[in-house]
Amino acid sequence: MSLKSIARSLALLSAVSVTSGLLSAPAPAETETSRKTVNINQATADELARLPRVGSKLAGRIVTHRSQHGPFKRAEDLMAVKGVGEKKFASLKPYLAVSGSTTLTEKVSLAKGSRPATRPRAPGKAPKKASDTASAAK
Repeated sequence: MSLKSIARSLALLSAVSVTSGLLSAPAPAETETSRKTVNINQATADELARLPRVGSKLAGRIVTHRSQHGPFKRAEDLMAVKGVGEKKFASLKPYLAVSGSTTLTEKVSLAKGSRPATRPRAPGKAPKKASDTASAAK
């Protein structure tokens, strides 16, 4: 092996190690104070309604559940509330806290395309036609 090829190999090796060090470096972590969260154990119905896909009705159910069953021990316990399934919980999880103060001050709306616009039809069912619904109403 020539001196030139050894130098090239060392340069490549050092470039790879520097690059991999940059790529593997952790991203600046969001601190608890900078992350926008809602404390589900203390939030009012209005504060809970700021969460994505949560309206006043579901927010009221969360407050009622909390008053009847006590504080939530972990965020996943929110799935015990009627209307909060796995999919909805997944969209809420980044904004949930069970301690600390509520820092979310505005309603969060999900980005377009983050949930289906319509429900998928059951297999074998044809879409309803406007003429079918009009004749059924007569």
